[in-house]
Amino acid sequence: MSATDDRGEDQYPGVGRVLVIIPTYNEADNIRIIVERVRRATPAVDILVADDNSPDGTGAIADELAADDPAVHVMHRAGKQGLGAAYIAGFGWGAEHGYDAVVEMDADGSHAPEELPKLLDALADADVVLGSRYVKGGRTVNWPVHRQAISRIGNVYVRLALGMPLRDATGGYRAYRIPVLGKIELESIASHGYCFQVDLAWRSFKDGFRVVEVPITFTERERGQSKMSSSIVREALWKVTVWGTSARWTALKTAVAGNGPARR
Repeated sequence: MSATDDRGEDQYPGVGRVLVIIPTYNEADNIRIIVERVRRATPAVDILVADDNSPDGTGAIADELAADDPAVHVMHRAGKQGLGAAYIAGFGWGAEHGYDAVVEMDADGSHAPEELPKLLDALADADVVLGSRYVKGGRTVNWPVHRQAISRIGNVYVRLALGMPLRDATGGYRAYRIPVLGKIELESIASHGYCFQVDLAWRSFKDGFRVVEVPITFTERERGQSKMSSSIVREALWKVTVWGTSARWTALKTAVAGNGPARR
């Protein structure tokens, strides 16, 4: 399903021009497969591979794909700078090139491209769409028990600490309208991994944007090595605690000021 604008460029109905950003670092075994799946599942979208100078040649493979398909683009970055930095660079590239929405997608196949139309259909009536493992219909496949426990407990903690009614704020399969990213001050974001995803969801929610969740199936990668580490989890827990405490302190000060004695 697609339409074209007055320049003859593909648009996704109700959304506009869509850019799928796929950050990569040592994903030579996966990048060709994931790009081909995206192109089959949603031909109307473009793809930006943001490669952090992968020593395994991922960037060169991406260049080959881009040479054969005008809908595929490549951003070569100086080195491994983290997931959050790659996405922020990709968001900027998308805004500069006139896209209306951007999508975050992992290169390893854990985010099924076949479910992308579900996210984009929901974006027609929303500002941000999160692919959720923990709403009705969502699930995980082949994920170790300890990873499931960390993810579920982490998301419960995020809801309690931030008062944000999202079931899966740490998930990385999501879509944003470009105006959302223009308002939430991306240049001030220094978070990575889980924390980067929570940060963006939290800022979107605080700024009053409509954030919705749709069920997805998350599948553990079959090839390559996971980038998740204990330091990323610790960073997320610490920053969420700080954000939640700050928000409650600000709310308390506002309430006290509002109930103070009237000025003469």
